[in-house]
Amino acid sequence: MQDSKPLQYLAFFVLIIIWGTAFTLVSYTVDYISPAWMVSVRAIIAAGILVTYAHIRGHKLPPLRDKRWIWYGFMGVVGIVMPFNLTATGQMTVDSGLTAILVGFMPLITIVLAHFLIKGEQLTWRKSIGFFIGFVGIVFLFLPEPFVWELIKDWRGQMLIILSAACYSVLAITAKRAPKTSASVGAAMMLISAAFFSTIWAIPTGIPSEMPPRSAIIALLVLTVGANAFAQILYLRVIEVFGPSNVSKINYIVPICSLFAGMLFLDEVISLRSVFAMMIIFTGLLIARSGTKI
Repeated sequence: MQDSKPLQYLAFFVLIIIWGTAFTLVSYTVDYISPAWMVSVRAIIAAGILVTYAHIRGHKLPPLRDKRWIWYGFMGVVGIVMPFNLTATGQMTVDSGLTAILVGFMPLITIVLAHFLIKGEQLTWRKSIGFFIGFVGIVFLFLPEPFVWELIKDWRGQMLIILSAACYSVLAITAKRAPKTSASVGAAMMLISAAFFSTIWAIPTGIPSEMPPRSAIIALLVLTVGANAFAQILYLRVIEVFGPSNVSKINYIVPICSLFAGMLFLDEVISLRSVFAMMIIFTGLLIARSGTKI
């Protein structure tokens, strides 16, 4: 793959499609399956797939007394259980395309958290200005039309999605500080922990009394096998071959894909405000990541 540009672009394209349509699948599935059980089922199936993958790669899971279980268990909760539940709950009132834009604020949150938690990642004027511009884009999404100084009706749902983006930021920071381990083993440990804790989270909500329609089950399976398992394996492989800086560039395209997927499959309307807010957030990201000093 490393010497093949077509394979590289194909891998990037597949990741964009999988991640871009994930929010669309969640928006559809959450109408028939509760967020808590959706997360539990996704985690259980994906854990089984990733454990099998790690075994095929010749890796063994560490014993439970290994301290890495604490690290990757925490990452499973903060990076899967919490954000998946928050996002799914928020998407009960928020469109999938707008969800992708809100989650896209995650890199800027990470920049701020890294200032306090990671040595050598201090805020600069460039990063600070980039974060401020991105924050303006988020505020723009919370104001109603015509613009007045009050919040939109579904601001609670959008806030849950912002909190999920913060969870992903904590995950990114934790991953940098976690004990080194094989990527496939670390991912499997995360999913095992997520399956355990998400099921504990789901049980108090009540066992579903009836089966969802076949279309919702298919959507959930596609979401699980695609976004949770296959994309995770492909992502780890692409990171290994091409490096994180190249892969991070596709994050700019995922929200665009999600906007069009929501419009195509769920008849969502792409508002000019969503497009304008996305451009503001992307501008902030470009400034924060740019090598040009301001």
